Amino acid sequence: MPDSTGAQGGAPPREDARPPGEHEQPLAEKPQIDVKAMPRVLQRITAMAVRQEPGRVAIAIACSLGAAIAGLTLPKLFGHAVDQAQVLLKAVEHARLAHMGASEIAALMGRSKHALWISALLVIVASSARGLLTGYGGYQGEYVSQTVAYRLRLDFFQQLQRLSFGFHDKIHSGDLITRGMLDLEGTRMFIQNGMMQFLTLLLLLAVATVQMVRADATMALLGLAFVPVAAWILARMGFLLRVTWMRVQELMSILTLTMEENLQGIRVVRAFAATQFELGKFDKAASEALNQSYKRIVLRFRSVSAMTLSFNASMAALLWYGGHKVAAGQMTAGRLTEFLTYMTLLQAPIRQIAMIVMAAARATTCGGRLFEILDQPPAIADKPGAPPLKPTAGLLRFEHVDFSYDPGKPILHDISFEVGLGKTLGIVGPPGSGKSTIANLIPRFYDVTAGRITLDGQDIRDVTLPSLREYIGLVQQEAFLFDSSVTNNVAYADPWADEDRITGAARTAQIHDYIASLAGGYETRVGERGVALSGGQRQRMSIARGVVPGPGVMIFDDSTAAIDAVTEKKVRDALAEATRAKATIIIAHRLSSLMHADEIIVLEAGRIVERGTHAELLAMGGEYADLYQLQTRSEQGLSIADAKLKRKIEEAV
Repeated sequence: MPDSTGAQGGAPPREDARPPGEHEQPLAEKPQIDVKAMPRVLQRITAMAVRQEPGRVAIAIACSLGAAIAGLTLPKLFGHAVDQAQVLLKAVEHARLAHMGASEIAALMGRSKHALWISALLVIVASSARGLLTGYGGYQGEYVSQTVAYRLRLDFFQQLQRLSFGFHDKIHSGDLITRGMLDLEGTRMFIQNGMMQFLTLLLLLAVATVQMVRADATMALLGLAFVPVAAWILARMGFLLRVTWMRVQELMSILTLTMEENLQGIRVVRAFAATQFELGKFDKAASEALNQSYKRIVLRFRSVSAMTLSFNASMAALLWYGGHKVAAGQMTAGRLTEFLTYMTLLQAPIRQIAMIVMAAARATTCGGRLFEILDQPPAIADKPGAPPLKPTAGLLRFEHVDFSYDPGKPILHDISFEVGLGKTLGIVGPPGSGKSTIANLIPRFYDVTAGRITLDGQDIRDVTLPSLREYIGLVQQEAFLFDSSVTNNVAYADPWADEDRITGAARTAQIHDYIASLAGGYETRVGERGVALSGGQRQRMSIARGVVPGPGVMIFDDSTAAIDAVTEKKVRDALAEATRAKATIIIAHRLSSLMHADEIIVLEAGRIVERGTHAELLAMGGEYADLYQLQTRSEQGLSIADAKLKRKIEEAV
């Protein structure tokens, strides 16, 4: 996991002098691109849109079809108008040569003008219909895309709640935020700017091709000669854009990670005067993201320029060939106008192809990253048909439990103990000995590697997770609080708890008097991560939160480390009263927190090396006795290692 401080001690070192940290990601590494992913991802996005809003998708398709048909009537109308104008000119010239009267010539011109006015009105109607249908279809496409985005946000957030701690241990929250925000937006935009636009373009090309081929196959081939060239350019651009977008999204994850760490560790950054170092780290990733954006812009403009050139070349060839046919009398000027209008209608969509391909490339990259999380199977899940936990005697038992976070790196070895209602188990040991791991195994944040954990004989892997975690209360070492009121934080596990239960839990945690002294009382906001409270106050608030739901098993994982000795004694006495009918596990470094336990186990390197009551362990004169002596009296300044060495020498003598 990345270092959460985000700063180094002393003066800020030079960027090139700092040793690479675990959270740094190599900026030069090229991402792997699955060339077959685009159709699969885009098909999945399209299927989501159709499945969630079939009616609106159908309306959008109908509007696109109607807009395309309305637009494709324009070439016919323009061509007919040109032919009408030619007929008018010839008729007037013929009348003058025949020395017809002025009234007859005027009547002839009036009929011709009337026909032209009708053609003009039809052009206006077709253009208006095309605009209205395009606008309404765009609205429907936007609505569908926002609906899909809403569903994806809920699914993504729900998936993050389902995934195990093992997954979250190996991926940074900054990367998850980027996927859930920026990648999701890139996926949504394809529905609006890709799927619907592509449909309109496809209809225009298909109908225009059919109409042009029916009119003149040779001229149709000349007019559409740019299509193969554009297809090759677009295929190349799509792949290169995917590479670019993949790198951009990775860099945005790094930027989010850096900013998140900086904001969380802002006091550390300021305390060690590391602002310039953090700015340099952020600027490095931001500059690389800017360079990738420049590459994307250059690639798009080159591709658009090449497609425009090929389109104009086809237009020139069509005009040259058609002009010769008109001059030779083999084609009317109206028919040539019709072909040129078809090409003009295709000009704007052809320019939009680059945007469509860009949206598809971005959606493929963003959707792939998003679906990678959504498709992740949770390592900790209910078995099919698992029943809820049915506690009876409330006996928690570890039976020869082994555990490792990573294969081949065991953390716990052959751990066995039991604790029942009204009993207290104390766990002590040096840092890294596996104490918190035991606490995390009981609510099944992780699954054991070997052995089993049972509650009243029921393997916790065979019951539903909600029922298990409702029965187990865990007060963790890190007292995380939400930026909400005191009431909402204390009653988080049971939002419908009445006021007496909330204040009672606060009294047990020895925090009620402080809360009552606040101007807002229990409605006071505690600030982000409880920044308005001291470390000891946050821990007592966390203890109160764990007491409110009244679980059958209470686990305190070094939850009083930041509390002074006098207050801890009061909290301990109150907790003993509140948990007298519960199975209680206390994990602590301070022996005064667990001396009263019915049994104490001493861990070292993931193994139980000693067990017994406080008096029995002192009588053994082993690890526990050394720790007790170090914390209470006599050998001031003597480390545990020194005490061990002295004891071994005395035993040898």
